[in-house]
Amino acid sequence: MADPTIQTFCCRRTNETSIMGDQILDSFNTDAYNIVCIVSSTIGVCGALYQILPREERRFSHRWLSSTTNRGRQIIVYLAIADLLASLGVLIRSSLWLEFRSRLMPGDDDTTNVVFCAIFSAWTQYFYMATWIWTLCYAIDMRLILKEKEGYPQYYHLAAWTIPAVLTFLGLSLLYFPDAKCHSYQSLKLALIKVLPNYLATYIPITAIMITNPILYKYSSQDMENVVHRSLGQITSKERDVIDAIKMKFFLINAAFYVCWAPNLISGFLLWTLWWHLPVGFLIGIWYIMAVTNPLQALFNSFVYRRWSTGTERVYIPWRKIQEDSLRKFSLSQNGSKVSSAREELPLLQSYPKNSINVYSSVQN
Repeated sequence: MADPTIQTFCCRRTNETSIMGDQILDSFNTDAYNIVCIVSSTIGVCGALYQILPREERRFSHRWLSSTTNRGRQIIVYLAIADLLASLGVLIRSSLWLEFRSRLMPGDDDTTNVVFCAIFSAWTQYFYMATWIWTLCYAIDMRLILKEKEGYPQYYHLAAWTIPAVLTFLGLSLLYFPDAKCHSYQSLKLALIKVLPNYLATYIPITAIMITNPILYKYSSQDMENVVHRSLGQITSKERDVIDAIKMKFFLINAAFYVCWAPNLISGFLLWTLWWHLPVGFLIGIWYIMAVTNPLQALFNSFVYRRWSTGTERVYIPWRKIQEDSLRKFSLSQNGSKVSSAREELPLLQSYPKNSINVYSSVQN
């Protein structure tokens, strides 16, 4: 998981550690916490791999295909790659801590374990930040598609890989350098200098995306209605059903992000508003929730970003030889009409009216 409080576990625990810091560290059930992290991160790895695997899509032969229909799928793949690497970081770190905790937890004047712990903290923090930026990029690109504008993949990559690197470096360097002693909370001034920047580097992006994405998807839903109305002159029940389904899909994308990362914001809020009177038991309970929800982001994304219509896609496994009979059955619709098989390019919804206009159909891909 990516949380500034958990990252302070990498700091040296010295005689200067505050009473509250000792209480939190001693009360935390490390074995149970790491087991939860291992289970949830393993599920997250599976969810990310499912997203990365290419898709085969049943596509009607008369549909018009735009050159921009692969944009959404490309963003989702990079989002899944970042999720995969973040979940692997949590899995490896928790496995090592569970097995070698007594030898790996940093102590006084213990540089090797501090460096080891800091590397995994930076790894996890960086790739989870990348997933946040890719989530924002997907929402921006959906808006551009519905506005019939070109995307900016080079800027998406620049933002998704550079911004997390800068924020992670600044936050963790101030936390760990020069002596990795960040548990001396007797001085609030010291805490503000060493600890607060890492909190801001983590929680400002989460908060910004929680505010921005719902706004973008709201306007995207309105754009979809305008496209259909402008092209057909009216919205029939079929078009209305599709628009409602897309609105629900956008809502679930936002909901998945909130479920995964709202506990982190709650933890940070409690820590900085109840600094000297922390509800330790409640705070540790929130950390366990974070240990579950953060790595499961990949699993949730595999549900909310996929096509919802039954039979419109299936995972393409490269090492499995697909039999000709299976391909033939997959290429025939229920009424016997010919359809072609192609890889999924933009996973919105497949359930669209057959007589929809070209632009409307391409958006549904």
